[in-house]
Amino acid sequence: MQEKLLGRGPEALADDEVLEILLFSVFRDVDAKPVAQALINRFGSFTRVLAAPPEALLAAPDIGLHAAAAVKIVQVAALRMMQADLLEQPLLNNWERLLGYLTAALSREKIEQFRVLFLDSKNCLIADETQARGTVNHTPVYPREVVKRALELHATALILVHNHPSGDPTPSLADIEMTAAVRRAAAVLEIVVHDHLILGRGKWTSFRREGLL
Repeated sequence: MQEKLLGRGPEALADDEVLEILLFSVFRDVDAKPVAQALINRFGSFTRVLAAPPEALLAAPDIGLHAAAAVKIVQVAALRMMQADLLEQPLLNNWERLLGYLTAALSREKIEQFRVLFLDSKNCLIADETQARGTVNHTPVYPREVVKRALELHATALILVHNHPSGDPTPSLADIEMTAAVRRAAAVLEIVVHDHLILGRGKWTSFRREGLL
C-alpha cells in the first residue's frame, strides 16, 4: 500500500487503506487492517474517525494512546492546511473556502463550540480561537471576554461561529440575543461584527444573510 500511495497517488487508496497505513506506523508488529476496518465500521466513515473525540477513540477496542494521538494529529494537520489557505487573502472575499474550513472543523462535533475569527483592518485572519465549549445544545458566551481578546490581538473585526450538534443550523432566541450582546460590546470599541455563522450537518446559517445582524 505504501508503494501504491507513492507510485499511483492518494486517490489509489481506499479510506480503510489510508487508515491502515496510519495505524501501521504506530502498531508496527500488529496487523493494522482489521483495526482500521473496525474503526470505520464503529464511527461510520474515515472522516468521522478523524473527527471522533479522543475519549471515543480511546474507548474503541485495540486503540491506545499512541494510535488515538496519531489519528487526531492527521485531523490537526488537515485543518492547519486549510487554515493556512485562509491566511493568504481577506476572508470576506474567500467565503466558500472559509465555510469549507469551518465545516471540517465543527460539523461533526458532538457538543456546542463557540469560536471567534479575529480579523485585522484588511479583514485578514489574525486568529481562530475557541472561546467556549458547552453541552449538546448550549454554550455560555461572555461578550466582555470576546471583546477583551479582540483588543489583545489588535483585531478590528470579528466573525462569530458556533455549531448545532442537532444538525439544524436555525438560530435560537438565545443565539440571537447573544449575537446582539457581542455586537453592542464590540461597537463601543469600534470593533465590527461581520457575521455569525451557525454550522449544522451539511447546512449553515449566516446572520448577515438572514437579516439578523
